[in-house]
Amino acid sequence: MAKLTLYHAAPSRSSMVRWMLEELGEPYDLHVLALFKGEQRKADYLEINPMGKVPALKHGDVIITEAAAICTYLADEFPNTKLNVSVGDPQRGPYLKWLFFAPGCIEPAITDRGSPRKEEPHRGKLGYGDFDLVMSVTAKALEPGPYLLGEHFTAADVVVGSTLRWGMLTKMVPERPEFVAYVGRLAQRPAMQRVVALDSELTDG
Repeated sequence: MAKLTLYHAAPSRSSMVRWMLEELGEPYDLHVLALFKGEQRKADYLEINPMGKVPALKHGDVIITEAAAICTYLADEFPNTKLNVSVGDPQRGPYLKWLFFAPGCIEPAITDRGSPRKEEPHRGKLGYGDFDLVMSVTAKALEPGPYLLGEHFTAADVVVGSTLRWGMLTKMVPERPEFVAYVGRLAQRPAMQRVVALDSELTDG
C-alpha cells in the first residue's frame, strides 16, 4: 500500500491535490467518496476530516486537510521534485503569498461574485477587498510568465492555476489574456492531462 492516500471526489477541489500528486510522481492510493450519496458525512470519514469535505490526505500517520495546505505539505515533504521554494530563498515569500492568496482572496472573490449578496458588503469587511482588484493583481503577477515565479513551476501554480481554471470553466472569472495563456500552459503539462482524463472517468462513472 502506498504511504500516501488521497480522499477524493470529482469534480471538487480535490482535483487540485490529485494534480499535485501526479506532478510529484509518487505512488498514492485513491479513496473515492461519492458526495451525492453523502459519504463525506459518514462517521468513518469524519474521523479523517471532521469538516466532512474533500480533499484529505493521509501520509503515514499524518492527516492533512485543506487543498492548499496539502499542496504546500507535499512540496516540502518531497523537495527533490523542486515544487517548493526552500526556507532562506528570497522567492520563498512570494511563493507562500500565492499559496495563501488563492484560497484567501481569489476563491472567495469568485464565490462571492457567483452568489451575490442582496446588499453590497463594505469593502473593509471582505478579506480580499474587491473582485476587480483581485483579478488585476493576479493578472499582473502572471504577465512575465511562464509561471508565477518565472521559469520555476511550483505548488503555487497548482493552487492558483486550479482556482483560475475552475473560475473560467464556470464563467465566473473573466477570460483575461493573462489567465487564458497561463491556464493554457498548465493544460499542456502531462500531469494535468492525466488528472483531467482520470477524473473524467470518475465523473462519467
